[in-house]
Amino acid sequence: MKAYNFMPCIILFFVQIIIPFVVGGKVPAIIVFGDSTVDTGNNNQILTVLKSNFPPYGRDYYDNKATGRFCNGRIPPDFISEAFGLRPFVPAYLDPMYNITDFAVGVCFASAGTGYDTATSHVLNVMPIWKEIENYKEYQKRLEAYVGIQKSKYIIEEALYIVSMGTNDFLENYFAMQSVRAFQYTTEQYRGFIIGHVENFIKEIYQLGARKISLTGLPPMGCLPLERAANMLRGQGDTCNNDYNDCALKFNEMLSALIQKLNKELPGIRIAFANPYGIILQMVENPASFGFEVERIACCGTGLFEMSYLCNKLNPLTCRDPNKYVFWDSFHLTQKTNQIITNSLMKNVLHQFV
Repeated sequence: MKAYNFMPCIILFFVQIIIPFVVGGKVPAIIVFGDSTVDTGNNNQILTVLKSNFPPYGRDYYDNKATGRFCNGRIPPDFISEAFGLRPFVPAYLDPMYNITDFAVGVCFASAGTGYDTATSHVLNVMPIWKEIENYKEYQKRLEAYVGIQKSKYIIEEALYIVSMGTNDFLENYFAMQSVRAFQYTTEQYRGFIIGHVENFIKEIYQLGARKISLTGLPPMGCLPLERAANMLRGQGDTCNNDYNDCALKFNEMLSALIQKLNKELPGIRIAFANPYGIILQMVENPASFGFEVERIACCGTGLFEMSYLCNKLNPLTCRDPNKYVFWDSFHLTQKTNQIITNSLMKNVLHQFV
């Protein structure tokens, strides 16, 4: 009788089954809530004018595919997932190309254009945050059916939750012309109003099992190319809108205080403050130190006001090399910028979850 050596089979089993969980460390999945800073394609599947599933969006993504990411390539959740030893991208929950086998290690519920304030989602008819949570609840049921109760609980509690939104609440809602919220609240009051919504949101996903959370602050939103262009139209020169930047700074201070409060109040929770303000401002003020050449305008079109359908392949003015630019369109960052920010966050903030 022939003797069989089962050792290679055992080794192969270990490599294929055991090692992926070891490499991923303590984070078995990335779960994403938010707006266009982290939306990987959910808006493709809803009735809204705010889409980016067409060229030149995605021209530096895998297979040069426009996936619905508001970028020339990958965005922060993709880089974060890769940094934790998972896949180099996070699929959108509504994307029919993916199913629960994909979502078990990473899923995105974000919708471009949304905010903590439900009224913000009405501006461009996108998913409100409560709908993102409803989709997450549905995902939990599908996950449990796929991997079982015990493993599902492990994934939900050990996953890293990325929460990134808030800019639209101010730029698309409160500071917009004929804003209802501006009549209801002073700027200071509205910041408090949004912070209250942030607290409620965090507590809700906490009740649903979230324990490791990366909560993103506001960027220097007054330095977005769109806001610089608006300043020029107002005759104030090609400068950042300092009032908007000041608003972002004060909001981030309130957000930091909220994080400290919730970390003390909610047993077992770990919320990390992923504050992009400083590093983005550094890139805007000293682009050459990061390898950029252009920071005042975006790569797409004139770089002043184009985004979504105005940023299209018919525009002859789109730049040839996005790596020279901080911004991809008038509201969003290039892939290179996203990677620099993610590298900084991994080194200074998110390493605690590795």
